[in-house]
Amino acid sequence: MRANHQSGGSRATPGQNWPLHTILFVATLFCTTWAGTFWLGRPAETGRGAAAFFRELREGLPFSLSLVAFLSVHEFGHYFATVAHRIRATLPYYIPVPPLPFMLNIGTMGAVIKVRDPFPDAESLLDTGASGPLAGFAVALGLLLYGFLHLPPEGYIFTIHPEYLPKGGIPAPEPGSLFLGRNLLYLLLETFIAPKGLPPMTEMYHYPYLFTGWLGCLVTSLNLLPVGQLDGGHVVYALFGRKGHERAARIFLAFITVLGLPAFSAGISDLIAPGSAASLPPQLLQWSWPGWIIWGFILVRFLGTRHPAITRPLRLSKPRRIAGWLCIAVFVLTFTPVPFGIV
Repeated sequence: MRANHQSGGSRATPGQNWPLHTILFVATLFCTTWAGTFWLGRPAETGRGAAAFFRELREGLPFSLSLVAFLSVHEFGHYFATVAHRIRATLPYYIPVPPLPFMLNIGTMGAVIKVRDPFPDAESLLDTGASGPLAGFAVALGLLLYGFLHLPPEGYIFTIHPEYLPKGGIPAPEPGSLFLGRNLLYLLLETFIAPKGLPPMTEMYHYPYLFTGWLGCLVTSLNLLPVGQLDGGHVVYALFGRKGHERAARIFLAFITVLGLPAFSAGISDLIAPGSAASLPPQLLQWSWPGWIIWGFILVRFLGTRHPAITRPLRLSKPRRIAGWLCIAVFVLTFTPVPFGIV
């Protein structure tokens, strides 16, 4: 969530545009369900008639219900915090995206609420900023745990990739295969649970609970970036004040620039002189993701790196400080240096 502040106004809850919120929610549920069938490798197709389409569509429900549950818990965590502090805010606006054949997406671009009043103090800032990520992380962790502990039978992957059957298992990924990156939490679960039949990261997105848990972690970490008015920016400002927020934003922007520059430079070099990136050390590129350069540009150019001042001095109770540091711990657990890429 990124708060949009407007000065003045009462602390009363504003009237909500219920028809719009409902339409966006239903459209997002439909689009994510449809997208779920794509990720299963069995896309629901309209060409076989409405009855067949909706019958096939049901297979995407585990994906859509899990993902929409995560988004809803995250955004309503923010919303109920604003209600508790009598700050005007809207209900969540869900953002549907149809899973068109030429697009690789998850059926949504997330959800946001709009905060209409400035935050009056550090307590309201911390509560609003921390409540969404912590609540959403609980759902993401639950989805991952369920996915790790309830893996389908080993033959499940053959229903998606029957061409693997003659090979007796999942082969090495072919060039051009999509892979998802591991975060620290995923590595810990992988190490301590060590389930039999855990898929490689080039096939994990066919497993809806693992995939939505992973997506929930990715969304949580992106929201907790300690920059501007992102959730992480709210938390860092409430904990450390304006100067601490500015310092954290500068350090993090420098960090993701360093993290993204090798892969970004390699991509540019390949465009100019194909094959030139092969001379770069593969160990360097393994931990670099060009998307961080794009994210840094978006943060600086469009979202902004500064945070509006709050009107009352910074004073946080011990439980709120613990919640703030817990958000930082969640960020460390869920941050993925290379979220995804092509083998």
